[in-house]
Amino acid sequence: MTSPPSDARPYDRGRGGGEPEDPHALLDRARRLSAAGGHPAAGGAWERAATALRRAGGAITPADHADALDATALDCRGGARPAAETLFSHAAELHERSGQLGKALISRARALVTGPEPGATVCAGLAELGERAAGLHAAGRATVAQTATVLLLRCRARADLLDTTPDPAAEAAALGGDLDRLVAFALPHRADPAVLGPLSDSRALLGRVTAPDDPPSALAHLRAAVADHGASGRPWPPTEAELLLAGVLRATGARAEAATVLRTAVGSGEENTLLRAADRARLRLALARTLEGPETSDGLDPRGGDGGDSGNGGDGLDRGHGRPRRPGGEEVVSLLTEAVRLSDRSGEDPRIGVLARLRLGSAHAARGRWQEAAAVLEQVLAGPARDGDEAARVRARAWLAFCALRLGEPERAARQYALAAAEARLRADSRHGAALSHRAAHALGTAGAPEKSARAYERAADLWRSVGDHGAAARSLRARARQVRTAWGAARAEVILEEALREAQRGLRGVPASAERERLRAELVRIREELTDLVAPGADDDTGPGLWLPPDPYEVSGRYQVNVYGDVGGAGPPAATAPGTRVQGCV
Repeated sequence: MTSPPSDARPYDRGRGGGEPEDPHALLDRARRLSAAGGHPAAGGAWERAATALRRAGGAITPADHADALDATALDCRGGARPAAETLFSHAAELHERSGQLGKALISRARALVTGPEPGATVCAGLAELGERAAGLHAAGRATVAQTATVLLLRCRARADLLDTTPDPAAEAAALGGDLDRLVAFALPHRADPAVLGPLSDSRALLGRVTAPDDPPSALAHLRAAVADHGASGRPWPPTEAELLLAGVLRATGARAEAATVLRTAVGSGEENTLLRAADRARLRLALARTLEGPETSDGLDPRGGDGGDSGNGGDGLDRGHGRPRRPGGEEVVSLLTEAVRLSDRSGEDPRIGVLARLRLGSAHAARGRWQEAAAVLEQVLAGPARDGDEAARVRARAWLAFCALRLGEPERAARQYALAAAEARLRADSRHGAALSHRAAHALGTAGAPEKSARAYERAADLWRSVGDHGAAARSLRARARQVRTAWGAARAEVILEEALREAQRGLRGVPASAERERLRAELVRIREELTDLVAPGADDDTGPGLWLPPDPYEVSGRYQVNVYGDVGGAGPPAATAPGTRVQGCV
C-alpha cells in the first residue's frame, strides 16, 4: 500500500498505538467507511487494516487497495495536496483492474481537479469523464451515486471559473440549469443513502451559484442541502453548506438567523471528532463576523474622534463615525481566541490563522485593550511572509499604529504607518498608500517632528493627486502647511496653503458628485480661514486622517467566489475550492 504523504492527516493507530487483534474486522470497518463517501476516518482505518493483515501474513486486494488510496488522497491537505493527484491516478488504475469502472471515473476526475493543469483543461477532461459516466450508467455499469459524483466534480470546477468567463451571469445561469438537472437525476433515488451525499453537495453548489442573483432560491437550496446531508447518515457535519447558508442569511439581513445556524454548527462540532480543526476555526470566524459585523466596520481613526469633516476624513475611504463600534461583547473575543488556537493546531492553511489574529487584534483594540491587541498583531508580522500576505501585513501595521497612538507612542505609530504605506504603495489601489502616508505624517506631527511630518504630508498629497482625489490632496496640503508653519514660519506655510486652494478648486472644476462637491467646498472654506489667519497656529487641528478602511486580506474579487466566512462574492480570504488561491480542502 502506498504510504501517505508526510503532512497528510495522521492515521489512527488504535487505542494506545497498539495493533488490532482482528484484521478482518478492521478491514470490514475500512470498507464501510469508504462506502460512506469521503469519511474523514477512512484513511486511518485502511492503514490499520493493512498493517494488521501484513502482521497476519495476508494482504489487501487491488480493489481494497484502490479504496485505501482514494481515502489517503482525500486526506491530502495544505502542503500535501499535490500528492493527491498521483494517489488518485493510481487508485483509478486499480479500480479499473478490479472492474470498478464507476469508481475509476471518480478517481480520475479527482486526479484532474487536484492536478496542475489550468482550469479550462480540467473542465474539458471532466466533461469527457462525465460523458463516460453517463454511458456507463446507461449500460448498468455505474451507479447513480457514482455518476452524480463525476458530474458534480465537473460542476464544481466550472463554478470556480465563473468569474473568468466573458459573461459570468450567463455562465452561472447555464451551470445552474445543469445542477438542476443533476438534482433531478439523483432525486428519484434519494432512498439510497449513497445518493444523498452527492445530492446534498449538488444542492449546496446550486445554492452557491444562485446566491448572487437569487438569494431566496439559494436559501432554499442550502437548507435542502443541510437536510439531505443529515438524512444521508454521514456522521461528519455539512460545514460548507452551513457556512454558505449563514453567508446568504447575512447578505439578506437575517443576521440573527445566521448566528443561530453558526452557533448550532459550532455546538455540534464540539461533539463531533470528525470535524477538522480548520473547519472549527472557520465556523468561529464566521460567527464572530456575524455577531460584530463585516470588516468594513474596521475604520481606523487614530484620534478616536469623528473622523474629520462630514464624517469623511478627507481620504475618500471613510465609511462612518467614531471609533469602530463592535457589538458581540466578550463572545466575539472568545470565538476569535479559539479560532487562533484551532488554526494553529490545524496547520492546514496559515491564512486562517493570520485572519483570526487580525480580527482578534482589532477586536481587542476596539475595546480599548491596546497592549493585548498589539501582542496579537505582532504575531501576524512575526510569521513568514507568503504570497498574498501584503494586505494582511498592511492591516496589521495600521492597527499596531492605532494602538501605539492610544498608548502615547506616536513615534512608534509613525514608523508602523510608514512601513504600512510602503507595502500599500505596491498595490494597484494607491489610495491605501496615500491614506497611510497621511497617517504617518499625522503621527510624526503628534510626536513633535514637524519637518518630518511636513515631508510625509507632501508624499501623501502627491499620492492623492495620482489617483485624482483633489479634495484629499488639498487636505494633506493644508495639514502640511500647519507643520511648515511650526517648522519654518508663516510665510512658507502661506505658499503651501495657496497650493492647497488651487488643488481644491481644481477638484470643483472636475464636476464631482454632490457629496464630493460639498467636501471640496468645506475644504476651501477651511483653507481660506487659515489664509486669513482666522485659525491661529496652535488651534485645534482638524486635518487628522479620520476613518479609513484597510485593504482586505486575501480578498475575493469575483461575484461567484466564496470566501472563508461563506460569503458569496464577499471580501476576505477565499474558501477551499480553487487551486493556488483557496484554503485547501477535500475534493
